[in-house]
Amino acid sequence: MSTMPSTSSPDAAAGPRDRLVAAALTVLERDGPAAIQARTLAREIDASTMAVYTNFGGMPGLIDAMLREGLTRFADRVRGVAHTDDPMADLIAGGLAYGEFALQNPQLYRVLFGLSDLGRAYQLPPGATTPWDLAEGEDALSVMVDAVERVIAAGRIRPQEPRPAASQILSATHGFVLLAMTGFIDADDAQQVMTSLAVHLVVGLGDSRRRAERSLAAALDARAEAAKPGSGDP
Repeated sequence: MSTMPSTSSPDAAAGPRDRLVAAALTVLERDGPAAIQARTLAREIDASTMAVYTNFGGMPGLIDAMLREGLTRFADRVRGVAHTDDPMADLIAGGLAYGEFALQNPQLYRVLFGLSDLGRAYQLPPGATTPWDLAEGEDALSVMVDAVERVIAAGRIRPQEPRPAASQILSATHGFVLLAMTGFIDADDAQQVMTSLAVHLVVGLGDSRRRAERSLAAALDARAEAAKPGSGDP
């Protein structure tokens, strides 16, 4: 898996609001959560700190916009996996895309899962306990739930409620990602761990090992194709 950051630098042609959000995501990955400050971000786009207050009312508003944009990018990466006639391969390919995004954006990933002190400057809206309760977070989670629904409808796993099944897959994927981020899983072993985990998961949910391994091979081929220059997949 590539671990090069996928957050882009501020676009000089964009407006100050969009440029500040892009700058926040770039600075977060480059310099860490402590660098998310009005002065730092304003300097990043050659503006005064007033740009933060004019466009967002202060740093909490900018952090809110940054988290929402991060969730949207996360959802877009996973949703960008093309649908094929093998929904299990598509589900596994989506999981691979999830891991790619997380490992390319480790600081953002930690913030989105409450593993960073950045939240001290930001209070979630009423009714939300994590960034995933935001509309953008619900949309991101729906990508995995929808993929599980397709697998159930195709008879590849036992009939069951899709959201709990998706949560099981998310739990395993999240654990793998965090262990890979911290170096607990060696980079040379990561793919073997990841692919074996994927097969064990879907077989446990009701798929046959033979079909699961065939779908895994198709998913790996799809991600390799998507990684080629000019494929359009970030």
